This record gives sequence, C-alpha cells and structure tokens, in this order.
Amino acid sequence: MTASAFLSDDKAIEENMEHTDTHIPRGKRRDYEWQIVWRNVLAFVYLHAATFYGFYLIFIGKTKLLTVIFALAFSAISAMGVTAGAHRLWAHRAYKARWPLRLFLAFLQTMAFQNHIYEWVRDHRVHHKFTETDADPHNAKRGFFFSHMGWLMVRKHKEVFEKGASVDMSDLEKDPIVMFQKKTYLVVMPLLCFILPAWVPVALWGENPWTSWYVGAMMRYTISLHFTWLVNSAAHIWGNRPYDKYIGATDNKTVAICAFGEGWHNYHHVFPWDYKAAELGNYSTNLSTALIDFAAKYGLAYDLKTVSVEMIRKRVARTGDGSHPFNKKIDDSDDDHHHPENPVWGWDDEDMTEEERKLAEIAHKHK
Repeated sequence: MTASAFLSDDKAIEENMEHTDTHIPRGKRRDYEWQIVWRNVLAFVYLHAATFYGFYLIFIGKTKLLTVIFALAFSAISAMGVTAGAHRLWAHRAYKARWPLRLFLAFLQTMAFQNHIYEWVRDHRVHHKFTETDADPHNAKRGFFFSHMGWLMVRKHKEVFEKGASVDMSDLEKDPIVMFQKKTYLVVMPLLCFILPAWVPVALWGENPWTSWYVGAMMRYTISLHFTWLVNSAAHIWGNRPYDKYIGATDNKTVAICAFGEGWHNYHHVFPWDYKAAELGNYSTNLSTALIDFAAKYGLAYDLKTVSVEMIRKRVARTGDGSHPFNKKIDDSDDDHHHPENPVWGWDDEDMTEEERKLAEIAHKHK
C-alpha cells in the first residue's frame, strides 16, 4: 500500500536521469545509490522529534484527555480517505461511488496527507504491477527500512518512471473531483491536515496551542504514517501466505488492525480488485469494508467486486502455503486465475482475464 507522505521528486528524478554520469566503475550500480532528498529527511527529523515531544506532554499530564481522543478519531477518519478512497476505489476500481461519496473520500484523503489521489494511485498501481522489482516505488527486497520509509528519503529508481509510464491513469484524468483535488492540493492540504486538527482542541475545549500542535497535529500525523507504512514493510516480511506462497506479500493481522483492514496483503496482491481487500466476512479487522458496505446500503457505492469461493479454493490449492482452511489439494487442471508473471493492478487492468471477470461476484449492481 503506497503512502507518499511528501511532495514528489519526479521532476528532479527526470532531470537527474538526463545527466547521469556515464563513467561508472565496473560493478557499481549507480541506480541503487541512495540519492538523498534532504527536504524530506529534514521533514522526517522534525516530525519524529515533535512526536516524541507530544508523547512527553501526554506522559507528564500536560495534555487534556479530549485532545488525545480527538487525535485518535481524526487519524481514524482521515485514514478512511486512504483505504476506502485512494486505495480501493481509485487505485483498484474495486467498487464505484457516486459523486457525494467521492467528494467525501477525497476530503478525508486530503486530511491524511499522503500526496494527492492521482499520485498516490499512480505509485500504487506501479507497486502492484511490478511488485518487488526496481520499478516498485517501495521495493521490499531493498530492506525493511527502505520499504517502510526510506523510499521517501531518496529519489526514485529510474524504472519506476520508465515502467510506470505504461500504467493507465486515464480513468482518474476523467474524474473532476480527483483533478480538482490535484490542482488545489498545496493550498487545501495544510489547512486540513495540520491547521484544522491543531485549531479544534484550542477552540472547543481550551487546549494549550502548542500542546495541540504537537499532539493533535504532529504526533497524530506521524503515527498514522507509520501505520500505513507497515503495509509496505511488515506485510511483505512477516505473516502467512495462504493464497500465494511465491510472492512477498503476507497476511498480517496486526498490520490489518493498525491500517484499518489493509494488512491482509497476500490476499490483496492475489485479488487486488476485491473491495474488501480480504476474504474475511466481518468488520473486526476491516473497518474500511464497513464504511463501503454502509455507503452501498444507501446507494452511494455500487458494483462492489469480490472473489467467489470457487476462485479462492482453486487458488489456495494451487499456490497457498497450507495455512488456509482450504488447504487440501484438489485436482485442478485449469490454468490459474492469477498470473504472477503478469500481475494486474485492479479491475480495469487490460491484463485481467475474462475468466476472472466472469467468476467474480458483484454486489449492489448498478441498475
């Protein structure tokens, strides 16, 4: 799951690619050098220092309980803009949403500050299409720190741009809400992500302004980033692989709880177009699914795609690690529905097979 927390260095990368030193010693990989983006490094240093100070203020009793509760609630609400919005709706086309829901999710996603929807989706589709290769923005094979947050401190590998150019983004370019957010992002984002959560505790229950800044804005934002980053790092290292033992992504319950349902990552990489991003039938570790189902109940979301039991059973039998309840091998002479050598980023990917589309289940179909 992509979480670009700071402004893109795309232009800088392209300029760097044009002026790459051709006199490179034999055996030295210039494209693997960490070309540090100091702007982001300094921002991270401040964020984490401010976060520790926020914890200190809570520990010594200088923070009102309402401020802590507000910070947690603000973090949870804004996270839905990323999980149910940027991720499942816009990146994977796992369901469709009417404009009031799209506007609401775009608003929440702006509150979360993980870059605007268009860039978030582009990076995430590239991650799914070229996962754990040089074209993956947060390639887990480059280590835990890199996949967790290091990738935001250095310039992107050139293949992220070269292969990323093949990913279709025309659907987002036709969405006026996405494009409006992109145009106004640098103005609206600071107001929603930092000024608003710092102002509310001061205005409503008389919190100290600096305490509100460090706890309601800085600490809340930094913790939410780490919870999201765990999907890119921990959920590519620790956990089970019940659906495909040959890929890096894992199912990790702890990450699922922290990231509001996005930690069932092995399932998600096998079936990225499932609106639940998991096989689970309840909401205990998947609050994002609850939000989408609630919206569908009132007609704001529709065409919810999910995976049939038949598809799951066949896939588990073919490539699972044996940890799934359907771990008994079955006779399956058919070709697998998912093709690791040619993965898809979501429902509208041109490489998705017709067989997969026919076997998928769609709830709340548009009439």
